[in-house]
Amino acid sequence: MANFVLVAGARLGSWAWDDVVPYLGAAGHGVHPLTLSGLAEKRGVPAGQRTHVQDIVDEVERQDLRDVVLVGHSYSGIPSGQAAGRIGDPLARMVFLDASVPTDGEPFVSAWPDGGAMVRASIAENGGFWPVAPVAHFEGHGLTDEQIARIVAGSTPHPGATLTEPAVLGVPLGGLPSTYIKCTLGDPEPSDDVAELLTSEHWRLIEMNTGHWPMFSRPRELARILLDIAGA
Repeated sequence: MANFVLVAGARLGSWAWDDVVPYLGAAGHGVHPLTLSGLAEKRGVPAGQRTHVQDIVDEVERQDLRDVVLVGHSYSGIPSGQAAGRIGDPLARMVFLDASVPTDGEPFVSAWPDGGAMVRASIAENGGFWPVAPVAHFEGHGLTDEQIARIVAGSTPHPGATLTEPAVLGVPLGGLPSTYIKCTLGDPEPSDDVAELLTSEHWRLIEMNTGHWPMFSRPRELARILLDIAGA
C-alpha cells in the first residue's frame, strides 16, 4: 500500500483534501494531508521556502513512511519538488497537481509574466503576506458557488518569503519518477518548463477536464487518478 502525502497550494491547509482523503483511505492506503508552516492551523508560524521543504521532509521522516506518493498542488509543487529529491528511497512517485515546478536558484514568482513584480508588491503592501484571493479568482474553474465560498473562507494569507526565496534542487527533477496532472479547463497546455520535463522517460502526463482546484471540483475523479498512479 502507498502512503499519500498531500500538500495543497498557496493559502490552503490540509483541510483542502477533506473530500479526497476518504476515497484514498477506503482503498487501504495511508493518507497524510499536510498543512505547511504559516497556513491554516499553523498560521503565525514563521516560514520561508526552506521551511516548507523541511515541513514535507519532516512529515515523511517523523512517520517513517515508505512507498510515498507525494502530491504537490499549485504553489506546493515548488517545495514538494525539492523535498522529493531529499526523501530518497521512500519516494515511490512525485505527483505535480496542476503545479508549479521548481527551478534551481529561482523563486516561485519568477515564472510570472512580470517576473513576480505584482506579487512582490502585494506582499510588501500586506505585511509580508500574499493576501487571500477574492471570489473572482476562482470563477471559471468548474467550481460551484458553495465550493468557492468554502475555499475563500478557509484560506489564510500566505507567507511571502516562501514565494520569493529561490528553490534549491539537490536532484534534477527530470530524473525523479513523476506524474504531472494537467487541469485543462481554461488552460489546456502545460507550461514550457513542464513540457520540457515531460520529455523525460521518468515523467508522464495525465489530463483532467476541470479547473485548477480539482480536490474541490472533482474529488472522486482525482482520487481515482491518484489510486491508479499508486498502482502503476
